[in-house]
Amino acid sequence: MSGVKMPPIKLIVGLGNIGKPYVGTRHNVGFQFTNEVLAKFGGFFEPNKRFFGETATTHISGDAILVLQPSTLMNLSGRAVSAVISFYKYKPEEILVVHDELDLSPGSIKYKIGGGCAGHNGLKSISSLIGTQNFQRLRIGIGHPRDKQLQTPVADYVLSRPSPDDRILISQAVAKGIEFLPLIAEGKTEDALQKINS
Repeated sequence: MSGVKMPPIKLIVGLGNIGKPYVGTRHNVGFQFTNEVLAKFGGFFEPNKRFFGETATTHISGDAILVLQPSTLMNLSGRAVSAVISFYKYKPEEILVVHDELDLSPGSIKYKIGGGCAGHNGLKSISSLIGTQNFQRLRIGIGHPRDKQLQTPVADYVLSRPSPDDRILISQAVAKGIEFLPLIAEGKTEDALQKINS
């Protein structure tokens, strides 16, 4: 990844599912992250029908950044993201999508630029509707049921709540992402890759 340079971000998208049954589930760590962004940097979510979700404006390193939580359910997240970038004329490279990651253990967080969707339906929807995979991502580890010797289907696993121990680890990963978020916001790609992925 040496020499990679991305522009400062203008939009942070937290992926999840709206509704009480989904609160605190593994699939909603993107919502958890964006809630923490507003708690640290300021701003309040408000319903936004134009963008099929809830939006807020926050300020990181002095710049205004839009924060989005789609209300379309996970598998249709691209509808909300494409509506925002079409309206504001954002480039895909100016978007940071925050999502749960089965292939990372709880407590792990990785910063990634582009690449495949690894079966994540939220990412698939976004890639399909904006026409590219070349957007920035923060991948928050939730672990995989096979790593825990569980027979639980993946779909059920991601829609369930983590154990108390895993919840602590996931929260620690979220906190790390928040700590280094200004690097991504400022377009300091190399520093972000090194510090977040170390």
